[in-house]
Amino acid sequence: MFVWKRTRRRDMADVNVYTAGRLSEMARSLGLLARSCTDSLEEENGLTREDALAAMQMAGALVCGGCSRCNLYRDSEKEDSYYIYYLLRAFEQKGRVEDEDMPRLFLETCRQKDDYMMHLNRNLGRATMNLEWKNRFLESRDTVMVQFRELALILDEFAHQMEQATDITERRAAAVTRTFRLHRAVVENMLVLEYENRRREAYLTVRMLGGKCMTARDAAELFGQAMGSGTWYAPADTRNLITRQLGTIRFVETGQYRMVCGAARLPREGERVSGDNYTFINLPGQAVLSLSDGLGSGETACRESGRVVELTQQLLEAGFSARSALKMVNTILLLTGAQQHPATMDLCCVDLHTGVLEAMKMGAVAAFLLHEGSADILEAGQVPVGVIGQAEPLLLSKKLWDGDRIVMMTDGVLDSWPGEDKEKAVKEYLEGMILKGPQEMAEEMLQFACQWGDGPKDDMTILTAGIWKR
Repeated sequence: MFVWKRTRRRDMADVNVYTAGRLSEMARSLGLLARSCTDSLEEENGLTREDALAAMQMAGALVCGGCSRCNLYRDSEKEDSYYIYYLLRAFEQKGRVEDEDMPRLFLETCRQKDDYMMHLNRNLGRATMNLEWKNRFLESRDTVMVQFRELALILDEFAHQMEQATDITERRAAAVTRTFRLHRAVVENMLVLEYENRRREAYLTVRMLGGKCMTARDAAELFGQAMGSGTWYAPADTRNLITRQLGTIRFVETGQYRMVCGAARLPREGERVSGDNYTFINLPGQAVLSLSDGLGSGETACRESGRVVELTQQLLEAGFSARSALKMVNTILLLTGAQQHPATMDLCCVDLHTGVLEAMKMGAVAAFLLHEGSADILEAGQVPVGVIGQAEPLLLSKKLWDGDRIVMMTDGVLDSWPGEDKEKAVKEYLEGMILKGPQEMAEEMLQFACQWGDGPKDDMTILTAGIWKR
């Protein structure tokens, strides 16, 4: 029986390696697909000489017939003719070509100049419309290719994670099986993996004896006792109950750090709702703070910032890295036309096993990291989400220690702070304040920012977080 179990565990490890290999192949295929669709077509900023000549030729074919009095097309066709560029500039500036823009010979000799001008303007208008559609197609195509490249990176990251995972099942297999047997539970199969950041997770295929049941929470406590170190829990996406029916349950080890968060906000004066949105996310071995500021204020800004926060949360919960999640959200918003109402994104991801903070910003103002009475400024990002297809999130990485605090805010708070150099003024305030709990800290900072004006001139939101060793 023991040999059979060990063989099953080896089979599961082999499946892990096979899956990682297949994901790597898919990543390479998506990368090749993205490169194969990158050709020499480039976005054009305006009509070209060829567009103007084609418009004149079409107008001449419809109106002039065999008439050759003005020779307007043949003269413009010459390489040294500057009139064609003057014609294009006049059309771009005024949206149409008028009589005053035409040569004197044409105005004096053409008997059907009104018809010619009508067809010329119509043809130039069509050329402009075609140019706009072409540029829009190229922009959409480039956006889709960016998404292919990002998806390839995501698959490659996941494949690397699977390849680097170490199978440590043998170390505690006997102890886990014995502990669960004492509580009338039979472990049919088990796989315990340890990742690069020392995060561990386990999969147990188990069933109960004698018609009894066991909750996932109780099973996680038993598993932690059997492992001899660390605290384990059953995440929300696994089964909640172990019964006599054979089933697989997942356990994840909590990190050596824990995080407590706080928030305080006010809408702009005269508005019912704030245009800022935020969320705190607890993922296996990771805590995430996200803050988005919609353009302007009110319900429209709230809707756009809420959309950014929600999409980012869904991608992070699905296993995307923070950078990949922001890139994907940026691409999605570009494809859906959200560039009319862009939103900033400020994302802080803390690895609860190593204490490493990764901060990513797109258009967000500076954040602050407080350590032993000294504050560091995490610089601002430049481009909001959903504006530029090739925008890269600003990435910052810091090691956090026991008792460190993170402070994030929107521009409404930063702009309300007294002093010329706002970031330096907030830094000095944080270094001089008495440390409190994250919620009290956020409320105190918001109250201080509101003292320097008649009322909130913009939506104001502050997020704070503290990290402590368990």
